[in-house]
Amino acid sequence: MKQFFKMTLATVCGIAIFMVVMGFFFVISLLGMIASDTASTKVKENSVFVIRLDGSVDERSKEGSPVDAVLGMGGMSSMGLDDLVNSIRKAKDEENVKGIYLEGGLASFDSPATAQQLRDALNDFKKSGKWIVAYADQYMQAAYYVASVADKVYLNEGGTIDLKGLGGKSEYLKGLYDKLGIKYQAAKVGKYKSYVESNTRTDMSEYDREQREALYNGIWNYWLKEIGEGRKVTPAALNQLVNDSIIAFADSKDYVKSKLVDKILFPEEIKAEIKKRLEIGKDDDISQLTLSDMLNVKSKKKDEGEEIAVYYAYGSIVDNAALDPLYGGGHNIVGKTTAEDLRKLADDDDVKAVVFRVNSGGGSAYASEQIRHAIKLVKAKKPVVVSMGGAAASGGYWISSPANYIFAEPTTVTGSIGIFGLVPNFSGLVQDKLGVTFDGVTTNKYSDYETDLVLGKDNAAVMNFLQTSVNRGYQNFLSIVSEGRGIKPAAVDSIAQGRVWLASDAVKIKLVDKLGSLDDAVKKAAELAKLSEYHTETYPGKVSWMDQLFPSSSKGSYLDGKIQEELKLFLGDLYEPMMELRQTVKDGSRIQARMLDDIRVK
Repeated sequence: MKQFFKMTLATVCGIAIFMVVMGFFFVISLLGMIASDTASTKVKENSVFVIRLDGSVDERSKEGSPVDAVLGMGGMSSMGLDDLVNSIRKAKDEENVKGIYLEGGLASFDSPATAQQLRDALNDFKKSGKWIVAYADQYMQAAYYVASVADKVYLNEGGTIDLKGLGGKSEYLKGLYDKLGIKYQAAKVGKYKSYVESNTRTDMSEYDREQREALYNGIWNYWLKEIGEGRKVTPAALNQLVNDSIIAFADSKDYVKSKLVDKILFPEEIKAEIKKRLEIGKDDDISQLTLSDMLNVKSKKKDEGEEIAVYYAYGSIVDNAALDPLYGGGHNIVGKTTAEDLRKLADDDDVKAVVFRVNSGGGSAYASEQIRHAIKLVKAKKPVVVSMGGAAASGGYWISSPANYIFAEPTTVTGSIGIFGLVPNFSGLVQDKLGVTFDGVTTNKYSDYETDLVLGKDNAAVMNFLQTSVNRGYQNFLSIVSEGRGIKPAAVDSIAQGRVWLASDAVKIKLVDKLGSLDDAVKKAAELAKLSEYHTETYPGKVSWMDQLFPSSSKGSYLDGKIQEELKLFLGDLYEPMMELRQTVKDGSRIQARMLDDIRVK
């Protein structure tokens, strides 16, 4: 017994000592993060800015967590386009930064426009006369598209380039639902409104095929043009190369012959190449700056003049910000919260204009209307300019339409003016297969219409009411666009019908005013507000690491974020559509203004 107590006491003491040591390291990491947040990076002479094209690139980044630092999980698994573009601008202006080294090629982008905007920023960097060099073991095509802007593109011996074109196959689940006894009932307006088809059809409709072909061909032709310019190859020759073979299976030496890369190099050889450009000895160290280093470099531009607010709205548009560890609520556009933020900007006399940065495929029609109304309140007091990111479609276009002026990137996906209601009917599963029956009393004919809708075999009357509501919503959508864009409702209807448009085509039909970047939108806002000197402030503020550890009711926790990351890895391309459908059901908004699906590229 005495020996047992000794063993127990030793174990308890060991655990206690371990907790104290871990707590010590946690505090040290915490203090380190605080110090790094306040300390600015001093750029050494002859420095190179290293951008790792791995992980995912999204509209905005979130602040790192000290827990990641303690556990060694702080890598660059996710980067924000905003941080990348701002850091590239700093590198352009910083005389001690001599060039940019793009390393790796497995990055995925939340949209083709995100990849395009990163490439545009790099192209602008080159105008300073500085160099860009790219090197990877393997290039996925979106990363290769970005890397093709470099002065030199190198590949490791035995490496691959997976340049294959855009598109792919969509999942149609009706056959599965038929076997389970589930039927999805759709009430929609717009022959191109295809979001519901994965649940109601077994194949792609001719209208969806038409719009997807136009969309993907438009983006692909834009990429061919830009890759061709970067690599000194004609778009036609590049496209022929992709058509004639599976490039990913080619011998690495063939990449040099076809001008996709300049040279095949081993890692030590690429280091020698960089040192040669820096004009340093072979035994000298290369002074490298990471993305986090560049974020802490002080900008040479001072915040002078009047304020222009840049408000970021990205993700699905939802009614509520309910905690959801699977979906990650921090990347939703919450109708009520966003509307409140916009009203504050309307009432803030220090804010002279607002640039509304939209990157959304839509969501709740109700939440979209709340945000649109708030934009109109802002517009009544000061100019509002929309800058469209990867997508501003369906609900994303709904909230963009009242602006004074709309900019979009050439590969932005927009339009999708149409709405739908999608409701599952489980009567075949619950009643026919499982044998569960229902009975009860009501005071009125439709007192229990929710149950009739999802469990009633004879629910045609309820579906007729839903379809009438959707029809009314569509007419409202047409009126909203007509009012915001100055186009007659009948003309809007002819280009609506739920069809998605590439921004380069949307300009021609007046859904977009001009192709341009976020910077162009800021300049236009300054022009409309008649400002000669101005600076920008971004809203809403990013979620701090403290909020990640101790979230409010509307924010996901650190653990939620880790669960979400693991689920993304497990589900892959199925994650976004499955979670959007799940969020739609949880959100309780039956009327949806949502585009066909996310177009994430690798």
